Amino acid sequence: MTNVLAISEDITTFRQVQEKLGLTLSSDREFFTEWLTALPSLTEETQVRLDQVRQNYLYQVSDGILLEETIKMVVLSPLMELAGFYQAPYKFRAEVAVQIEALGQNDEVLSGRIDALVLQERLWVVLIESKRTTFDLELALPQTLAYMAASPNQDAPLYGMVMNGSSYLFVKVWHGQYGISDLFSTRSQYRNNLYEVLKILQYLGQLTVN
Repeated sequence: MTNVLAISEDITTFRQVQEKLGLTLSSDREFFTEWLTALPSLTEETQVRLDQVRQNYLYQVSDGILLEETIKMVVLSPLMELAGFYQAPYKFRAEVAVQIEALGQNDEVLSGRIDALVLQERLWVVLIESKRTTFDLELALPQTLAYMAASPNQDAPLYGMVMNGSSYLFVKVWHGQYGISDLFSTRSQYRNNLYEVLKILQYLGQLTVN
């Protein structure tokens, strides 16, 4: 009898990612350089819009933890629009249900549903649950990797962005390995990191359609 396990409960550490999914952190510095490459430039108009998005978020969060739907409206949706992901040739699915057989456990299937946008089956944009707005994104990465590992399209690199409104991380999964970018924070005092976040999204988006 197949034992169906919840990804949210059974994939919570990087050790479990390796033991159950066979994914290991790449030691190759060249494995995930896409977020470091020559990224597209932003127009002055786009920068002004991102400055406003940042200000809106900081104003809304000043009274406490934001609900998931608020983060979507204030931050995620503007980013998706500015990246051009609501237009052709991009297509996405939301509220994705996935299942994956646990490595070496033929009678175990990991199952779950994630609040994500999946573009072209290759770019995952993951929004952490609202109650975790102030949590370290490290807590969400193992589950994100599990969901990406369940993608049927494994013949090309898979990319993802994990965000909670205040912080952003990019990940890459390919050939049983994964890589993680630096952390980008909305609260950076000296520059608007949403500039870099958007440029990386645009570049990864181009890779998914090429």
